[in-house]
Amino acid sequence: MRLPSSSPSPPDSIGKLEVTWFGHSTFLLRSPGGVRMMFDPWLTGNPSCPERMRKITALDLMLVTHGHEDHTGDAVSVGRSTGATVLANYELALWLERQGLKNVRAMNIGGRDHVHGLDVTMVQALHSTSHGGSGGADRTYLGVAAGFIVRFETGLTIYFAGDTGLFGDMKLVRERYAPSIAFLPIGGRYTMGPEDAAIAGEWLGVTRIVPMHYGTFPELTGTPAQLREFCGPNAIDVVPLQPGDTTTL
Repeated sequence: MRLPSSSPSPPDSIGKLEVTWFGHSTFLLRSPGGVRMMFDPWLTGNPSCPERMRKITALDLMLVTHGHEDHTGDAVSVGRSTGATVLANYELALWLERQGLKNVRAMNIGGRDHVHGLDVTMVQALHSTSHGGSGGADRTYLGVAAGFIVRFETGLTIYFAGDTGLFGDMKLVRERYAPSIAFLPIGGRYTMGPEDAAIAGEWLGVTRIVPMHYGTFPELTGTPAQLREFCGPNAIDVVPLQPGDTTTL
């Protein structure tokens, strides 16, 4: 059974999805109904994040894909300053609570939550996840890495992959949730690169890809231009942003 991909016509007050990129994998989305949600908050230590955007004062919902510092670097400070509801995997949620965060809602792969009027499902990602010291023995295991399916008030559905490699069950994501927009890592080295991201877009059946997790460090060599080249035959629209840019989808 597939989640419905459309809803009755929304009221005129409901607009489009607004997307702001802070660099790397940090995005602020304003839903068509006005819900402010952030993925993987990494601001103060993020070399791609514009200085003017390193403080968040208003937020309704935070979704954290995994425990690595380039995805959780400001989760605690943003959660404390905004009081946002936080969704994360079970182990990561417990860790965030130990850091003093309130309003944390634990999930796990395949789980679904309805929060602030949005349907959120946690799906798998192929990646490691931990937090802490630079040496392996000093790091804390924080559960499995994950992605999120978010269905907005209008029925628009997105897939936020988090850090991942290409995996066959992206075809199942298409069958089960029918997202139209995918946020995909393209940097390579630690995640899939542009060629695999283009294949992911085809398997997911999306019409648009927002690339992420590239250009932050020298090792992340994938580019939106390469992604567009690989996506060409599939007629998938690539939506590249510059850090600080806002667009509507």
